[in-house]
Amino acid sequence: MIIAERLLVVDDDQSMRAALYESLSSCGYEVETAENGADALVKFKEGQFAVVVTDMRMPMMSGMDVLRGIKKISPQTPVILITAYGTVNTAVEAMKEGAAEFIMKPFSLDDLEFAVKNVLASSAQINAGEDGSDAGDSIYPVKEIITADKKILAILDMLKNVAKSKSSILIQGESGTGKELFARYIYRYSNRRNMPFVAVNCAAIPAQLLESEMFGFEKGAFTGAALRKLGKFELANGGTLLLDEISEMDVQLQAKLLRVIQEAEVDRLGGKMPIPIDIRIIATTNADLQYSIAQKSFRSDLYYRLNVIPVLVPPLRERNGDVNLLAEHFIKKYSQVNEKKEPILSDAAKATLKAYPWPGNVRELENVIERAVLLCNGASIGLEHLFLENVGADSIVKKNTQTEEVDRIQNNSRQSENDSTLYEMEKNMIFDTLNKFNWNKTKASKILGISVRTMRNKLHEYGINDLSTEEK
Repeated sequence: MIIAERLLVVDDDQSMRAALYESLSSCGYEVETAENGADALVKFKEGQFAVVVTDMRMPMMSGMDVLRGIKKISPQTPVILITAYGTVNTAVEAMKEGAAEFIMKPFSLDDLEFAVKNVLASSAQINAGEDGSDAGDSIYPVKEIITADKKILAILDMLKNVAKSKSSILIQGESGTGKELFARYIYRYSNRRNMPFVAVNCAAIPAQLLESEMFGFEKGAFTGAALRKLGKFELANGGTLLLDEISEMDVQLQAKLLRVIQEAEVDRLGGKMPIPIDIRIIATTNADLQYSIAQKSFRSDLYYRLNVIPVLVPPLRERNGDVNLLAEHFIKKYSQVNEKKEPILSDAAKATLKAYPWPGNVRELENVIERAVLLCNGASIGLEHLFLENVGADSIVKKNTQTEEVDRIQNNSRQSENDSTLYEMEKNMIFDTLNKFNWNKTKASKILGISVRTMRNKLHEYGINDLSTEEK
């Protein structure tokens, strides 16, 4: 039986409390909630919790009071604070009081899951040290970075050595390689780990809003600026600022970013005086910045400022020894999330996964395994559960015919599959998934990783009347 980590969520807002409960439960945690600080402390005394997540602003008893109360009962239990814009000074004070991490509103499920994973990993490392063991000897140097690859382990060792410096770091790698995980690894081993970690997705924020998000603004700076707002630089003051997908930043804004780095001060929109800041910048990109510089879409002077410590994360196809290691990790994760008995990977599935080129890298592998866990009702995951996009299982296996293992798999599978084609495998997979979800095309499409339109086209191709498969 798998035992999930128990979390206590504290928030006076019912809708936020419910959202936090659903989000963390979907990540595989056992979650209990409290609507106020007093209730939280009572529940904490009665039960064991691995992490406490609490809102900062609550009536009667604030998140700071909850933090102090938890630390008096159990000093080693990590507490994560959720705080709104403009409360960074209070948040920093809370970190000094012993808060493990804080999350700025608004935040995504990924931000929340990262924060919980981070503090659980740090807590596990501290406990391991108290037991006299050395977590660094493991092939899992950090809980979230699952690897036994020599290149990745060498990168992690290097990052651990430079983590305490103030130098900017540029992490480059294909989409889905886990660049943000490496950024958070640096933060965890830095001497800024008890200060804010603020992430900005330069690709997700519209260009016209990014400047105010980055630099903040004074009341009345422009129409609609009813209150002062602190920018990401100020929120990260004393800590680390992650600029994700830096290549997507507008060139004019790049010039302002360069000035901030050079002068160590930031100007709010509508502000009269520059504000000194002390931050460590980590930037990530999946683009070829040298090409971007040649195309005049990225400033060369900013590139050299950011690229003090360059990190190139290899794609999954260049570390395919990690594929099955990661697959087993994701099988465990999604079996737990979906409350299913944990299946094993068949030999054929292992060989297929290892031979596949993984254009989407670790993110694609995780999606494939999540789907396979949902579709598998037996004790093992086979080829029929993988449903790798645009590639038939036969063609993947044939890429690796030089190995004896795959030769054996091919010989054993030819008789059972007869002359099964990719078309038939695809058709069977679609029908099986539709049956599992009572022919709800929206749900089935999501599991299969295709659009509803593609699903309808496929059904039309198979001669199925769309009227018989209305959404239910």
